[in-house]
Amino acid sequence: MASGAESSCGSSLKRPGKRFGVTTLGCKVNTFESEFIRHTLCADGWEAVGKQESADLYIINTCTVTGEADRQARQEVRRAIRRNPDALVVVTGCYAQLNPQACAHIPGVDLVLGNDRKLDIHRLLADLEHGRLSKIMVGDLDQQVSLPDALVSDMHGHTRAFVQVQQGCSQGCTFCIIHRARGPSRSLHPHLVARQLQRLVLTGYKEIVICGIDLGAYGDDLKDNGSQHGLAGLLVDLLRTEGDFRIRLSSIDPAHLDDALIDLLENDPRLCRHLHISLQSGSTMILKRMKRRYTADLVYDRIRTLRRRVPGLVLSADIMVGFPTETEDQFRDTEAMVRDLEIAFPHVFCYSERAGTPAARIPSRWHVPPVIRRQRAKRLQHKATLIRARLLRGRVGEVHRVLMEGGGKPPAGYRRARAADYLTVYTPAGAHELGCWRQVRYEGIHGDGLIARPMA
Repeated sequence: MASGAESSCGSSLKRPGKRFGVTTLGCKVNTFESEFIRHTLCADGWEAVGKQESADLYIINTCTVTGEADRQARQEVRRAIRRNPDALVVVTGCYAQLNPQACAHIPGVDLVLGNDRKLDIHRLLADLEHGRLSKIMVGDLDQQVSLPDALVSDMHGHTRAFVQVQQGCSQGCTFCIIHRARGPSRSLHPHLVARQLQRLVLTGYKEIVICGIDLGAYGDDLKDNGSQHGLAGLLVDLLRTEGDFRIRLSSIDPAHLDDALIDLLENDPRLCRHLHISLQSGSTMILKRMKRRYTADLVYDRIRTLRRRVPGLVLSADIMVGFPTETEDQFRDTEAMVRDLEIAFPHVFCYSERAGTPAARIPSRWHVPPVIRRQRAKRLQHKATLIRARLLRGRVGEVHRVLMEGGGKPPAGYRRARAADYLTVYTPAGAHELGCWRQVRYEGIHGDGLIARPMA
């Protein structure tokens, strides 16, 4: 953890008996927003505790990307209520935005707060404690959206920091409901983003993850105000910040891999040579039916350009299998793309029907049987295993600077670290603090990671 990571809950502000816990489900944007909520509550005198501890207030920041995410959200709400039936319970996030009645019907829930007011929890608590609020406060995201208006000093429990730069999505893919849960794309002003990054670097964080719901759309809505900042322009500004740190992008659409971004990846070593691509499919026809913004040819062109100009680039990707109408040949297009573009860390998931999306209205006769979906997922995962093994073998003998992370399941006597290219590295446990750099040489392979020895 970076130095000063506990400072936002200073003892001078704590009020005895006012304890809160936050449970976060879903994406990195949710992680940042939960941290913002924690920061504002601590500033108001509340004491943060672990989500498993007894508290006077529980906040569950939910996800709704799948039906399983909805189930997990309800489960976490009930767990919080069981820990302390007398506590105030606030349910917020994407599930609360789209299904407020389902949240409100859980016995013990006191407030259901939409994404339009999520970051205002600290301002609402006095009225909530005195029973002056409606149980459901979910508004129109076209009219109002929660964007951070203050700076966060630390990321409690994290060795790397997240900075939200963009909110919402204006794309509306046929399988996705998040654009309804988050509203249209909106960007934070570049000066606020820069100040947030500077604050976290000064706190001691060595890795800053830049995140958004549709990250590559950053700045599109600012052009009307005279700003020319796209994502690459924002990154140029952020990389002017003094300090020994690196920047990682959370996820990006292939359509947003423009020449300006590729130039930065090629020329500034502080921008991690790792990209997580929101890919979904390698078939142009399936991409069209998903209402994606690109073709398979564009993906090949952009990634091959990256491979040529950014040596050592490691790719991860979101890939969906079994989208309605997907044929065996179309799935093989995805298999070929994973192989040809060497996507070492695919996040493979099976299509699942999501009520309220256009894809859910496709007649069932065009649906891929669930057993075939699972088989295709396993085939992709097997192919990725071979790619990762080849990647790891090629890294043995190299020298890299890694960031100590901890956690995971390292071999006995070792501690987990993370390289800039996203590879997991295991180094001998020693005096090095979490969140600090360590120069190492890769000497072997352990599972999906590398065994390393510190350099003298």
